[in-house]
Amino acid sequence: MRLRRAAPWLLVAPTQCLLLAIIGLPSVYVVWLSLTQSSYGAKPVWAGLRNYRVVLGDPYFWQAFVNTLIVVNAVVYIELALALGVALLFAGGVPLRRLMISLVLAPYAVSEVVAVMIWRYLMDPDIGPLTHALRAVDLPIVDWTVSPASALTLVGLINIWSNFPFTFVLLYTGLLAIPGELYEAARIDGAGTWAEFRRITLPMLMPAILVAVLFRLIFAFRMFTEVWLLTQGGPARSTELIALYLYITGFRYADFGAAAAIGCLMLFGSFLVALPWLRRAQQGMFSDA
Repeated sequence: MRLRRAAPWLLVAPTQCLLLAIIGLPSVYVVWLSLTQSSYGAKPVWAGLRNYRVVLGDPYFWQAFVNTLIVVNAVVYIELALALGVALLFAGGVPLRRLMISLVLAPYAVSEVVAVMIWRYLMDPDIGPLTHALRAVDLPIVDWTVSPASALTLVGLINIWSNFPFTFVLLYTGLLAIPGELYEAARIDGAGTWAEFRRITLPMLMPAILVAVLFRLIFAFRMFTEVWLLTQGGPARSTELIALYLYITGFRYADFGAAAAIGCLMLFGSFLVALPWLRRAQQGMFSDA
């Protein structure tokens, strides 16, 4: 009897041990490192909360934090709206659907570095094809990597383009899973297109939306490649995001304790940003139960 009760735990024990080794122990080490003063060739010295006080007192941290909040929220919700619209279009039926789906998913097969270099070439103020197209219609030319606002806008566009397939697949598969009988019954009752979307599509699609938003908030909060390859945080560190601020602190200034503290603050910040969606998911699970 005892062996039968312990059998489920024994079956999942290898996976739990693997997760503990890969995620749990490094996380504990990072928290401990954030409480020490550490650098190259130096033995870590206990510093308590000093690293947190230094980081939170640095104006560059708050600038990077505000930039991250703006970019992350804009990227996630614009991407969600676009993916929902395209998913509804595909669910309604499009010609050459397999080819069109392949085109939509193509950006996910391109590495982030290649994607940034392609977009940087397209937006180049001298030789970029999009720049020539703007000149052809007498529109002003913008150097996307000089102005902080335009640089962060380009960072967001690249991130949306690269991760759009992920959100699209989640929402599209969620739409395909909705029973067609619900729409037939709604039409018999005289419901219009907007009523069908508001009363059937959106509630039934909410679990997929929750998963998409949660994952994208977490991933977008770690955005690094785009801004590093475009501006490296310039001009005057005005386009830094939290992940880049962590990188500069840890590898340019060799302050590993402060970098670990920034990592812990990133985790806490991403949790706060995702908290409303986590609570919504929890409420949905309890209501289903």
